[in-house]
Order: sequence, then C-alpha cells, then structure tokens
Amino acid sequence: MRTWRKPAAAVALVAAASLMAACSTGGGAATTGAASSAPASAAAVTLTWWHNSNTDPGKSYYEQVAKDYESSHPGVTIKIEAMAHQDMLTKLNNAWQSGTGAPDVYMERGGGELAAHVAADLTKDITTSAASTISTIKAYTPGFSVGDKVYALPFSMGIVGMWYNKALFAKAGITAAPTTIDELIAASDKLKKAGIQPIALGARDAWPAAHWWYYLALRSCSQDVLVKALADKVFTDPCFVAAGDALKKIVGAEPFNKGFLNTPAQEGATSASGLLANGKVAMELMGHWEPGVMQGLTDDKLGLGDDTGWFPFPAVDGGAGDPKAAIGGGDAWACSKNAPDACVEFISYLLSDKVQQGFAEKSMGLPTNPAASGSVADPVLADLLKARDAAPFVQLYFDTALGENISGAMNPAIVNIFAGKGTPQQVVDAMTKAAANE
Repeated sequence: MRTWRKPAAAVALVAAASLMAACSTGGGAATTGAASSAPASAAAVTLTWWHNSNTDPGKSYYEQVAKDYESSHPGVTIKIEAMAHQDMLTKLNNAWQSGTGAPDVYMERGGGELAAHVAADLTKDITTSAASTISTIKAYTPGFSVGDKVYALPFSMGIVGMWYNKALFAKAGITAAPTTIDELIAASDKLKKAGIQPIALGARDAWPAAHWWYYLALRSCSQDVLVKALADKVFTDPCFVAAGDALKKIVGAEPFNKGFLNTPAQEGATSASGLLANGKVAMELMGHWEPGVMQGLTDDKLGLGDDTGWFPFPAVDGGAGDPKAAIGGGDAWACSKNAPDACVEFISYLLSDKVQQGFAEKSMGLPTNPAASGSVADPVLADLLKARDAAPFVQLYFDTALGENISGAMNPAIVNIFAGKGTPQQVVDAMTKAAANE
C-alpha cells in the first residue's frame, strides 16, 4: 500500500507559487524542465493515447494538444481514444490480460494498482528518460514510484469533497455548508421539503458510492489505525464497521436521487454529475475534476458557473479521524512497457508549462507543475487547492491503495449497503477474504 501524503516539498512548491495569487509564467512556452522541445526521431511512429476526458472542454483540449505536438515533432502521429473512466479501466485491463491492444500512453493512478502493473512488467520505467520532468514535479512523484524507480508523471493531484449548487441551497434556506453528518442529513431534509433532490450518486459505477464509505472510514478511524490497516491489509479495528454504520444512517435518510443505483457517474446529462450540472440535484460527492466534467454536460458548456460551491466531507460524531483529513490522489501519464521511446517524450510534453497552464485554465483538474498554479481560473478550484494544501493528511483512494483484488470485493459490498442488501460487517468480511487470497 502506498498512501499519498503531501510531502513537505509539495508545501514549499505550492507556497512559493502562492496558488491563485501567484502570477502565471505567461506566454505559454514550456520554460521549465517539464518537457523537451526537441523534435522526436524522424522515423515515423504512432502513439496510441487513452484518456478519460471524453467531454469538452477536456476532449477538445487534448485533441489540440496532440495536434500541436505532431506539428513540432515530424513523423509522430498521436492516435487518441477518449472514453468514460470505467470503460477505460475495463478496456485497459482486458488489453493487458489478452496481451494485445494496450495503448502506448495510459492513465496511471499509483498505489497498489501501480505496484501490480510493475510486478506484471506492464509499465515502463521512466526514471532516467523523464528525469528533467520528474525534477519539476518531484513533490508528487513518490506516489507513482515503486522502490526507487518512477513509472508515471502525475499531472493532477486533488481531493474529493462535496460539490453543490449555491442557488438551490439558497432556495432551500440553507445558509451554511454542513460540517457534520447530522447537519448533512438536516440539509437534505430541507432540500426535499423545497422539492429538490438533495444528493446525486452514480452508484451504477460503484466507485462514487464507495467514496462515501472511504470518507466515513477516514472520519471514524484515527490516522495511525487507518494507515496501518491499509498497509497490513487487516481491517479488524471497530472503526471500519462504524464507518458502515454511519453509511447506513445516511442511506436511511434517503437523500439520493431517484434511481441512483442505476445512475452512471459522469456519462451524459442524466448521470450523477449531469444532474448536478443541470440543476436537478443539489449536491454530489466527487473529485477535483468535477467542474471540468460538468462543463461538458450542459448545453452552454458552463456547468454550474457562478453557482458552483464546494465544502469538505462532514465530520462523524465521535469519530477518531481528523475532520480536516481528506481522501484524494491523482492521475498520471504512464507508458506501457513496450511503448516506443517517443512515448516518454510525449508524456513529458503533457507536463510542460504550456499544457499544464491550459489544463488549469479549463478547470480540468489541479495541476502539479508549479508554473501552472497561477493559471487555475475557477475560483472554487483555487479554494480546493488551498484545502488540499491545508489537509494534515491525504489518504489515497482506498481502491487504488489496496489494488484490484481487494477493491473488487470491497466496492460491490459497499454498494450493497446503498441497495439495502448488505451490512457494515459484510464490507469488512469481503475485504478480509480478498486480502487472504492475495
């Protein structure tokens, strides 16, 4: 298990950039060591690139990034396939299992997943070939390393929290963001009385539902207990069952959108993110990518616009966890083991000042290149940057930290609680059984 914590160096980098207050490097040129401007080999090469920015502005932005790269690197062709996140993961796993069809460039999430990929000899070691870029973003690369080797370049690091519609909160008479689970339930009741569905949930994809249990475990367990349990893969502490009890309490209050068990996470206007973006639901627990996703799910491409709000996941009464701690992590660009050398040059380009600044300006996530910190255009995302850096502890998403075997048992067991078919103890039992079989 590799828990991503904000290294001391990360604080220095962000503080030096002063987040939103800092000036952009301007000009858009890649002036740091985060990319090579030299053309790739003249030999013709095609790179396949899979990513999950399947709606605008991200989809169009990455298409333009690829075209720009091709223009400055004669002989290199970038073949993009953009798809929904879960579809991407499924397709990637299928390609690796079959031994054919894997992309050259893919999204890596670190932790136990990366360790498994490295153990299976699926991912290219880029420690030396991307050394210049790694030095620029070194505060964030430990979570994408195995031993002393770096295997991926993190391009966005953030935390999960509650996104909400300010106008719908005002309509329901909610004047302050909930800080406890009881206050969250009370706010949901006010929203229902105002004829507003309180919380969007894309439980069809499992992971958005699982994030609720992850956060409740983070709030219920002390940091020491949680870190040790995830590292040892032993979940006997009562705080894990307590997390399930808290989840049952929330589910029992019926705050979620109609049909949430069959609602997808981020695909289309009727997905969970689409419901929030189009003013049909007041809140959603989701990651730092939410504003960019919502923009692609509204006709005007603005998402919630000025009505976008964010607050930290509420505290659990009696919980031993720090209420300022967060669940989070990041996404990184990696190269498959057999990808051509041009792949490393390309993913380094994706971490350049120019590309990361555009990424920040379009609210696609929270950039890791310090030159892009001042380019975060969305004021809510700027606040999220501050929350990320103020968190005393950031726990990597449980499914990423624990790897596919345990998460494959854990997430469905959590969804069963939402469906009224499972118990808190069954989540722990499923995790324990999966760990014993590793």
